[in-house]
Amino acid sequence: MSIEVKVPVLPESIADAIVATWHKQIGDSVYRDENLVDLETDKVVLEVPSPVDGVIKEILEADGATVVSGQLMAVIEEGEVAEPEPVAEKADETKPAEPNIPPAAVSKDSKLAPAAKRIVSEENLDPQQIAGTGRGQRVTKGDVIAHLSSGAGSRLEERVRMTRLRSKIAERMKEAQNTAAILTSFNEVNLQAVMDLRKKYKQQFIDTHGIKLGLMSFFVKASCEALKKFPVVNAALDGDEIVYHNFMDIGIAVSTERGLMVPILRNAETMSLAEIEIMIAEYAGRARDGSIGLEDIQGGTFTITNGGVFGSLVSTPLLNPPQSAILGMHTIKERPVVENGQIIAAPMMFTALSYDHRIIDGKDAVQFLVAIKDALEDPSRMLLGL
Repeated sequence: MSIEVKVPVLPESIADAIVATWHKQIGDSVYRDENLVDLETDKVVLEVPSPVDGVIKEILEADGATVVSGQLMAVIEEGEVAEPEPVAEKADETKPAEPNIPPAAVSKDSKLAPAAKRIVSEENLDPQQIAGTGRGQRVTKGDVIAHLSSGAGSRLEERVRMTRLRSKIAERMKEAQNTAAILTSFNEVNLQAVMDLRKKYKQQFIDTHGIKLGLMSFFVKASCEALKKFPVVNAALDGDEIVYHNFMDIGIAVSTERGLMVPILRNAETMSLAEIEIMIAEYAGRARDGSIGLEDIQGGTFTITNGGVFGSLVSTPLLNPPQSAILGMHTIKERPVVENGQIIAAPMMFTALSYDHRIIDGKDAVQFLVAIKDALEDPSRMLLGL
């Protein structure tokens, strides 16, 4: 019996998707729940599993095609999938001997994407020498191009279509610049107290909660305390109305190979430091391996981004619409500071708050950053609600 494979129902916020990669071809055997194809949306990559055991009969939408909810993509002939039996062939004395290809080379060649295989053949390349960056170490066209480009004097060029995610990021960032009146305020924080706390309770925290105590959880808690004092920073502009949120859904920007994603910590104001660290680690892992869900990255009332992990000393982060503010963290550098009349070396970080000046006044933005500074330089304030 023929079974149709259709595009799953996409959320209302997503109009269509791009067929990213077919993992099966016509005539291939498939098993129930085996991934057939990846669909790329402007937020995440969706996997479409096989509904039955069978054989691929038709593929109606090729890689790169745009599809919508419910659209027919393939047809599977349902039935028992038999394991192929090796066929012994008689030696043909008139036929030239096959080259003795090492098993490793055969395995590597089987991981070549179709476009990559064509270039490998044309350029007479050894697939064993090409590092694969695709899923399951699959060698992509980009991997082959990079391998060729690594040669001395190479002047290769390649024109690559933007991924759906990258295109959406570009669209939203330009929208933010064109729509909001964006200003950025800066401050600096002495993180010595936070560093001392992390060092003192490092092992005990791991033993108790099974995860390291990082910096981000302190910044999330400090941001929540500051948002309580300045709720307009947690608000959003909707037409001629300001929408004040009585909850704090904090987005944590995560860099992935596909681009920037912002998983959301729902009701972060109710979470402990350990809960924040656990959720951030889980979301970051899922974002990077492509298993994060749409519900994990939708919404959010305020965002924190950490350019410091890449060495950024200071930057002006761009708003994540429709949010009205975003906090930028940066690299920690030991700098001379004056404390009690003495010059000492302290771990200092520049912080930046980009905000929509249409609804957030400069006074509120500056005082918001000061509130974060006060909370981090004396973490006990957060426990006392000061």
